[in-house]
Amino acid sequence: MTHLKTVLIALLAGLLFGAGLYVSQMVNPAKVLAFLDVAGNWDPSLAFVMAGALFVTVLGNAIARKRSAPLAGPSFQWPKSRQIDARLIGGAALFGVGWGLVGFCPGPALAALAFGVWPVMLFVAAMVVGMAAYSYIVPKAGRPVQAT
Repeated sequence: MTHLKTVLIALLAGLLFGAGLYVSQMVNPAKVLAFLDVAGNWDPSLAFVMAGALFVTVLGNAIARKRSAPLAGPSFQWPKSRQIDARLIGGAALFGVGWGLVGFCPGPALAALAFGVWPVMLFVAAMVVGMAAYSYIVPKAGRPVQAT
């Protein structure tokens, strides 16, 4: 029963997240690109979406940190590292450049798949290829060198 509860909670959370992306128009690349175009025809409306998301995140984390365990799992999985390193900065920069070029990031792109539009499908396919390439390349190149 616990597994079913976990799956149902995940499904509900995913549906709520997808609905929020749709209502906020985060699945519309033109809207996102207009938000990112601060030097041109800037549309600040997505800043309110981000502020709302930040509020929910801060509130949710405050509640979670007071609990001993999540509702549908044995324990919380908090980040182990708080280090800001080159990999983190490089990944954030790559994410931002990709978002700025096409107006999609992974969550909204997956939600936009429901529309069946070929540019979205192409973006998601490229995203999957990139994730596969990362999982193939990085574990090999990212292993720490053993001191001798």
